[in-house]
Amino acid sequence: MFYIPGYDPIHPRRYRELYRSESADQAAISGYEIGIAPRNGKNYGWRVESRMDGQSTDADIEVLVWSDIVRDSMASSIPATYLQLVRTAWTYITSGALRRLMWLRKGPVIAALYPVGMLLLQLLVALGLGLLAARLLGWSLTTGATAIIGVIGTGDSSDIDFSALILGKQVMQWALGLWLAWTILNWFKRKDGKFFAYYLMHDYAYSAQSKGANPDELEERMDAFGDAIAAALQDNVDEVLVVGHSSGAHLAVSILADLIREGAVPADGPKLAFLSLGQVVPMVSFLPKADRLRADLHYLSTRDEVTWVDVTAPGDGCAFALCDPVAVSGVAPEGQKWPLVLSAAFTQTLSPERWKELRWKFFRLHFQYLCAFDRVGDYDYFRITAGPLTLADRFHGRAPSKSRIDVAASKYTSMAE
Repeated sequence: MFYIPGYDPIHPRRYRELYRSESADQAAISGYEIGIAPRNGKNYGWRVESRMDGQSTDADIEVLVWSDIVRDSMASSIPATYLQLVRTAWTYITSGALRRLMWLRKGPVIAALYPVGMLLLQLLVALGLGLLAARLLGWSLTTGATAIIGVIGTGDSSDIDFSALILGKQVMQWALGLWLAWTILNWFKRKDGKFFAYYLMHDYAYSAQSKGANPDELEERMDAFGDAIAAALQDNVDEVLVVGHSSGAHLAVSILADLIREGAVPADGPKLAFLSLGQVVPMVSFLPKADRLRADLHYLSTRDEVTWVDVTAPGDGCAFALCDPVAVSGVAPEGQKWPLVLSAAFTQTLSPERWKELRWKFFRLHFQYLCAFDRVGDYDYFRITAGPLTLADRFHGRAPSKSRIDVAASKYTSMAE
């Protein structure tokens, strides 16, 4: 199994620990056995041994890492981040993408607008407190100067250079106000682990900077990911499963489309499967220069070489829940087979107590697909990634969600040749 994370600067050990703890919880709930062990190989990952439904399974899990690219893209100063804000907002608004995205799901659009609003609020707070401090300083200096002149009183005040005093007071006010505003902005940035404003701004700006085209460094990394998957397809295994979470889903679409075009999927080899989770494909595919992604969506949706299941949940406000990423991007071909759009149905697969606990933790809910469900239904991440059934067998004959959204909404439908 190959896991492609979303836009995440954190070391992949985070995903190993999440898998370890959540798989143990799910095993206890569902009554099966599962455990992880170290994995040999140059790339980061782990091995999983499980016993489910009377069958033993060994799985090899590898994280396809691009966190270094994410960290480099986030290494922006405060002024550069605010410039990103302006450019990103301009791209989504003037291209018409923002308006059309709102036709689908308001949740992820609100999530996209959140960093804009939060960063502007932080700027207003910083400037407001800086201005207040400057005025208080000006008042105290004026009061002090008046008192001193009053003490001088009977002396000749004609020797006092009032213009110099006024200029000095203004310089001190500006210096204090700007220093305090900058200090507050730096404090907000250091605390972004709570606010997620800078993180989300960099996330949306990364795709918007090239209007939907992949940056060169990302294309190079995707080629390396494709080589790793192609090598696994030559191994003696039952299935090669690619899991793309969040923005990792649209990377997986292009990687798999390239592999199939290149003939790297052997007809007599392992089954190839693709599980997209919490996808945000329209945030990229709706942009004017996302020709490559739209072409890959169009191509992958008809291929017999792969089984593609897309799982989202309306309770995840950061994902385009139940939106068929091919259809809404306006590139659905005749005879479209994929993806099979399914709902993780958080309100049904999580107990009322658990749902109440997680409901307003939006970022945590976006990762629920990788976690345990205390009222698990058809979707069980650990049965899919470490169980005895292939993705095709597990969901064979399954109908798509009745709430699936498959209306073409993108203004741009051009595709790379």
